[in-house]
Amino acid sequence: MPLKGESKVINTILNRRSVREFTDKPVSKEDINIILDSGHWAPSGLNNQPWRFIVIRDQETIQKLSECTHYSGIVAGAPLLIATFLNNETSYNRTKDLEAIGAAIQNMLLTCCELGLGGVWLGEILNQKEKVNSILECPSDLELMAVLAIGEPVPKERTSTRRGLSEIVFDEKYGQKWGE
Repeated sequence: MPLKGESKVINTILNRRSVREFTDKPVSKEDINIILDSGHWAPSGLNNQPWRFIVIRDQETIQKLSECTHYSGIVAGAPLLIATFLNNETSYNRTKDLEAIGAAIQNMLLTCCELGLGGVWLGEILNQKEKVNSILECPSDLELMAVLAIGEPVPKERTSTRRGLSEIVFDEKYGQKWGE
């Protein structure tokens, strides 16, 4: 049995990084299905599965979507986009449904990492969500939550930092630092 911190899941969580540069290699349909399946197995309140996903591989559509964000280079350079939506028609509790969608997105990003792919969660594109919905011909009950840009990562070192647990975790009451 692996020691704490040495399990495959924990290593994937600790080593996943946002990838913003991709090769031209397309993502296989098999990998796309694995990514989507991982997303739809996220937990949701009452198992209502409030998410809807649109898979985008067409270069013309990708180009149009890239014009909806300041991060146009990331979007235009990705061979695969997955637009993630809240289905307001099936929503029962907005907060819980948004949390569920965040879990679905995280599942998909972790799965990308496991498959040797890279991905990044794009939120700034939400400023143009009406335009995105128009491009993707979405019904009005779908509300854009994020776009994931996915592909084979351009090889390079990717690092990240996090605050120490003592800065963000409290023991019993706020103000009582964890670990003191």
